[in-house]
Amino acid sequence: MVLASVAMAQESPATGWTLLDQYDKPYTATADLKVLLVAHDMAGSKLVKAALADRPKGYLESRSTAFVADISRMPAPISKLFAVPAMRDYSYRVLLDREPRVANRFPAQADAVTWLQLEQGKVVATRQFDSAEALRQALEQGEP
Repeated sequence: MVLASVAMAQESPATGWTLLDQYDKPYTATADLKVLLVAHDMAGSKLVKAALADRPKGYLESRSTAFVADISRMPAPISKLFAVPAMRDYSYRVLLDREPRVANRFPAQADAVTWLQLEQGKVVATRQFDSAEALRQALEQGEP
């Protein structure tokens, strides 16, 4: 099953899509993107938040990295009134996958964040992180 999900991720386009961030500003993934982080649940999003604690604004962008949060299962009133406004205090951009249109293309693991290593818009490696410290170290090194 893991091999099938890796194969699916490699066949799915990792770029060419557009999502709105927590400020309702569009972001389009281009071939320049090197790492795509995908949180399929709240626990994954919390891992990213912990890994990026105390990091300066623009930290992910400086590493050609984008973060997608699948919020499709979150009730719309909760997302609109509480979750998204809280995300506006983050020092990093959160691309909100409300339907989901992007997150469902890639393998998921409960309570983890998916790291997709990209080259020219294609997935060349996939890894799951269930530790904020391990994710932080990978971001510092630039690869899993």
